[in-house]
Amino acid sequence: MQPSERFFAFEEDFRDPYARDRDRVLHCSSFRRLEYKTQVFLNHEGDYFRTRLTHSLEVSQIARTLSRMLKLNETLAEVIALSHDLGHTPFGHVGGDELDKLLRADGRVLGFEHNFQSFRVLTKLEKRYKDFDGLNLTFATLEGVLKHSYPYMKPFLEGLDTRFELDKHPSLEAMVVDHADEIAYTSHDIDDGIKYGLITFDDLLEDELCLRVDQRVRQEGIQRGDKLYRHRFVAGLIKLLVEDFIENSKEGAESCRQELPICATMGEKEKLPLGFSKEIATELKKLKKLLLNKLYKHQKIARKMHAGKQCIKGLYGAFREDKNLLPPHQKELFAVRKEERVIADYIAAMTDRYAMKTYHEIYGYRL
Repeated sequence: MQPSERFFAFEEDFRDPYARDRDRVLHCSSFRRLEYKTQVFLNHEGDYFRTRLTHSLEVSQIARTLSRMLKLNETLAEVIALSHDLGHTPFGHVGGDELDKLLRADGRVLGFEHNFQSFRVLTKLEKRYKDFDGLNLTFATLEGVLKHSYPYMKPFLEGLDTRFELDKHPSLEAMVVDHADEIAYTSHDIDDGIKYGLITFDDLLEDELCLRVDQRVRQEGIQRGDKLYRHRFVAGLIKLLVEDFIENSKEGAESCRQELPICATMGEKEKLPLGFSKEIATELKKLKKLLLNKLYKHQKIARKMHAGKQCIKGLYGAFREDKNLLPPHQKELFAVRKEERVIADYIAAMTDRYAMKTYHEIYGYRL
């Protein structure tokens, strides 16, 4: 398929194909629900912390900058970024992991996977048109959401349209989004973690990459105890990673770039033409390991996430036991989809607060 081609016929208008994709995503209900889905900190902890929605917007902004500097299709990168987290469950990754475990224990060996769920949201679960399910987005957008940077040969994709050529890399724009995602969550998780008091700059400044950023901030005349230090540190980290990615990707982008996005073109054994320098990639990996141990495993986050897991488990068990607890539309879907998958789709689409509200209604107490 051509990058801008769609699976269902549709009369095009004055918009660029990827701009139309972006508009469809922005107006769909799954995108709006991202506002109340956890990134790392539960939404009700405070208005400051990132949610899946603000994260997606930040990834989009970074991806647009990277694409523009590398002379790639900025709008395609934007829509992939806005769409990439649509399949996430409530309560972050632990919610998806719990739903995966529940489905497998219930005999659904393919379980639950959030990348593929995002693809399913765009191609099946959103309903906006009479003649087909999904949003009828372009091939390039769907491929980017499905694959991120690499070939995506997974058991649960058996039977997927062969035109996606799962043994091949996606477009350069999809690779840009994958790295923009890494830049965004690393920087904003530090910002939120410092703000919430779960990690300190003393912890972070044990790290080589953070020491580089600290040096840049102090060159601005801002010291570690200053009120602006956190903001300048986060901005400095983003700037350092963005600059390194652009500088290290210029040659690869130039050698691979074509007039149209290159979808399902590069073989699985071909090295990614875009990425960080080897030095920065190594330092970033060490920083992420530090954040895993000092922030993501922190007692306060672990307790909140455990409560989220119990919520997912309780809802799934209740709906499996008594189908009358489900809304009428979900029960109608039993005629065309497996019961467990309908329930999983319903739970995955919930916001954190709606999931907790429903749990309270069913069990009579709050988590």
